[in-house]
Amino acid sequence: MAAMLPTEFLPEPLPREPLSLAAAWLAEATRRADQPNPNAMVLATASGDGQPSARVVLCKEIIPAPGFVCFYTNYRSRKGRELESNPRAALVMHWDHLHRQVRIEGRVVSAPAVESDAYFASRPWQRRVGAWASAQSEPVDSRAALLAGVVRAAARFGAPTPGPEDDPEPAGLQIPRPPHWGGYHLWASAVELWVEGESRIHDRVRWERPLAPASGTFEPGPWRATRLQP
Repeated sequence: MAAMLPTEFLPEPLPREPLSLAAAWLAEATRRADQPNPNAMVLATASGDGQPSARVVLCKEIIPAPGFVCFYTNYRSRKGRELESNPRAALVMHWDHLHRQVRIEGRVVSAPAVESDAYFASRPWQRRVGAWASAQSEPVDSRAALLAGVVRAAARFGAPTPGPEDDPEPAGLQIPRPPHWGGYHLWASAVELWVEGESRIHDRVRWERPLAPASGTFEPGPWRATRLQP
């Protein structure tokens, strides 16, 4: 039996800005927990010569005002290198059980160091060790070689070899954030919200706004909404 589709489509009149609704959708998906990792999103980047790539990362927060999405990764990874040469990206979040989808396009800047430090410190200690151990996206000879690197990284900070994440953190353990790891802010210049409709007559609206560079961040202009055919 097919899943019942929602009776609530995008509101009329349309919201003046889309990210508050996107954040509410993410909060509902998180609360319902109908699927693992409800904050998973596909992040697409491109190299300086236009070669695209995509992968799944975790959305840590949607900030409706001034309007950006926060995620974390290794700055030396493929996506990190691509964002350095071409600081533009697109992302997609899709929730089958809620019949909803969010698409966001925009410009990307590194998050402030203090923000990255605070988030890194909140991660399980095993993941903090892993951030030091992994040269993300680089070749490795074998799984055994990778795990040996984890053991070395743990020993560097006086930590035991990481096991299950429910293992308690050793008292006094200090693992600082690696300089090659941290957050990004994807400043939205375009947002599309989608609600699945019967007979594939979906509800789609796209919002766009200008972004003016301003001292390592952006000064956003007003949003303009356009309803799209499915």
